[in-house]
Amino acid sequence: MELLKLLIIDAWFAWIPAVGFAMVFNVPKKMLIYCAVGGAFAHSLRHLLMHFGIPIEWATLAASSSMGFVGLYWSRKHLIPRPVFTVASIIPMIPGSYAFTTIIGIVELNSGGYSLELMQVIVENGLRTLFILGALSFGLALPSILIYRGRPIV
Repeated sequence: MELLKLLIIDAWFAWIPAVGFAMVFNVPKKMLIYCAVGGAFAHSLRHLLMHFGIPIEWATLAASSSMGFVGLYWSRKHLIPRPVFTVASIIPMIPGSYAFTTIIGIVELNSGGYSLELMQVIVENGLRTLFILGALSFGLALPSILIYRGRPIV
């Protein structure tokens, strides 16, 4: 029961940035609900996978791939480009805290000098940020690669 409560709270707070990002880029009003559902679904799925011990990078890859397939279905159903749904839906999974910690560490390195602990924090958070961003990108591209593979461009 506690896990369900956590997933509902996670979904509730995940739809807000997804819809906000979609509104900034003028997504049609009728499609905002899909962006909200997509953001809540993707972030909650990642949270669920992490709850069961999967590292955040792999959980992000699974969640963004799942959102890619759902977005592909929605785009075919509503005849709207896939990024309208998918890009807004993965925005809540952007690794802001890891990137922020990396940048703060670099600033401290510049002002306070080198230390092994600080360098470890910078490298660890920087690599985690890169891997999560890579998982988001590859996860969104994966459904298109698998489904449209072999079709000619022209």
